[in-house]
Amino acid sequence: MSHLLDLRESNFVLWRPARTAPAPKLILGSIVASNPFGFASEIEVEFAQSPDFPELWLVPIAGLGLVEGKVYHYYFEVNNDDPYTGNEGARIWVCDPLSGVVDWRVQLPANRIDGGQGPASVVCQKGGKRVACDVDGSAPDWTGDADRVRGFSENQNLVIYEMPTSWARIGMESGVEIDVGSFQDILALIDPNELPANFVDTVSLRSGQAHLVELGINALELLPPSDSFVDREWGYATSNYFSPDFDLGYPRYFSTPVALTSLAKLVQASHRTGMRVFSDMVMGFANGSSLRKINFNDFFVLEGLVPPDPEKDGRENWGGDLFKYNYQVFGYDPISGISREIYPARQLMKVYSEYWIREMRIDGIRMDSIPTIMNYDFIGEFRSRSRQVWRERVAPLGLSDHEREARFLVVGEELGEPHALIEQDRLDGVWNESFLYRARAALLGETRDGDVDFGDTIRKMIDCRLVGFHDGAQAVNYLTSHDVEGYRKERLFNFFENNGVPLKEERCKLAFVCLMTAVGLPMIFAGEEFADQHDRVIEHPAKQKDPVNYDRLDDPWRRRLADYVSRLCTFRAKSRALSVNDVSMIHYDFTAGRCVIAWSRGIPGSDEQVVVVANFSGWGQGLGDEYVVPHWPVVSAGRTWREVTQSRVVSADWVGRESVFPWEAKVYTTE
Repeated sequence: MSHLLDLRESNFVLWRPARTAPAPKLILGSIVASNPFGFASEIEVEFAQSPDFPELWLVPIAGLGLVEGKVYHYYFEVNNDDPYTGNEGARIWVCDPLSGVVDWRVQLPANRIDGGQGPASVVCQKGGKRVACDVDGSAPDWTGDADRVRGFSENQNLVIYEMPTSWARIGMESGVEIDVGSFQDILALIDPNELPANFVDTVSLRSGQAHLVELGINALELLPPSDSFVDREWGYATSNYFSPDFDLGYPRYFSTPVALTSLAKLVQASHRTGMRVFSDMVMGFANGSSLRKINFNDFFVLEGLVPPDPEKDGRENWGGDLFKYNYQVFGYDPISGISREIYPARQLMKVYSEYWIREMRIDGIRMDSIPTIMNYDFIGEFRSRSRQVWRERVAPLGLSDHEREARFLVVGEELGEPHALIEQDRLDGVWNESFLYRARAALLGETRDGDVDFGDTIRKMIDCRLVGFHDGAQAVNYLTSHDVEGYRKERLFNFFENNGVPLKEERCKLAFVCLMTAVGLPMIFAGEEFADQHDRVIEHPAKQKDPVNYDRLDDPWRRRLADYVSRLCTFRAKSRALSVNDVSMIHYDFTAGRCVIAWSRGIPGSDEQVVVVANFSGWGQGLGDEYVVPHWPVVSAGRTWREVTQSRVVSADWVGRESVFPWEAKVYTTE
């Protein structure tokens, strides 16, 4: 464990306050049940400067006289270092940057200059140690969770589900009502015994169903679950990095916020089903972080300087404060616990990653917007440290090196696909944005700009090694992502609608066959499995609020599509043939208006084979007509072929000869 997190168990810790005369204070007390909630101070004590590390300030838990198990709210009183406020040096109260739980209900007294500008931190003492807990005193119980790692799928078999927090329902008068999909609502998609909270009337979330388990995915990627000051929207404005999002743990019908235990229950339920949990981490910039008031210069880029701060370098701050990853000082290292040359922002983010891996039990990381971070050295250090912490977490399980390393992943969102990030071991993988554009072109029967011909588009879509990757586990393929703004990036339903495509069900099915049988890790943006459509205007920032409407699963054709995708997901997660890199394009037919292409996946010479026959055209045959695909893989006598999407055994007389229908794909595997 890092030195800072170890210290935090028995101390209140303030690292690198910029202005220390007078000394910072711990203000600890209770909330006052009023509207809005107030705060009553009970204990005020000055931080003591560490004799070993001048930039480290501590208040030991021992000696404070805290009541065992009682929940306290608290603030740090510091001398303001925010250059944008115009009152630098003023005494203000701020949230603990390392707080594991925050409470946004609490408002500071109106006569304070910092009134209402941040949440209170929450803590309790148990067994002489400070413990992160919800305001009702509950804390996660991870008993039995560690062994679940043994049942996780390895990276090459992952099927990732990207989950936003903005959801919708059909209203009383057929209008669309939008709200946040809380941790409890996501839990209801995984555990059939759990009921939703904000979406209690949504049919697909009712008791007895578990949509994500039925879908067959084995990795859940939560769009930023860390706390954001933004009210009931996506968390791409992280404020409190160590705390689960307050709003996501405070559904409309809950009497108290329980973000910590709600997220823990969600992670535990996911693990019980063999589902890994990935956290989306926003580290290029922060919005409303208390660090800007504690020590702006050590962590953030000051805008508007002439000449500009060298770390600005064209980076977009997205309305927040850019982190300084090249700023180096000599001082306390929060990881090793010694004084040395460090980059404060880099070390902070590595401790942040460690906390979520150890305390919230995440099993993978997506680094948001690599261009906004714009520091390859830090990215490499972050990946290396995260993997080290993962190895320490699972060490008691006695896994082999391969088993351990293949159950954790750090991927980055870099749409330019700089493969040097992977080749230099700075990331395990990156998003394969080119898959989206080639898939969109192919689904309209078009060649992607820059490709030689249509066959070239399909080859590069199906085999990511042809676009610079070396292994399928390095490329995250997707048909749609949360970033739905831009040319041909909208949801599939809207993409087909905008291009005048009438047969949406058929082409959505074809799209998912391409996604699930391509070399790479398939990722599904929530709702695409049933062709959800936009309920908001596709523009920034409204795109970040466009909801997932699970009510649309009630549409018969959308239910058929979801069942179809479920069969593909379940197969992809277990298929050895699809977990290897080998792929062969075995058939092209561009005659007489046709556009039929077939590819095979699997280990050459092995009986575990997958063959896909895909028709990217409106040409087609009648049921029972024969279409011969030459060069069909030869397997051992006694092996049978099964068509996956319809879950049916293929007669030996019809292997490689079945009918082809317009805009359809068939997926065959051996048994």
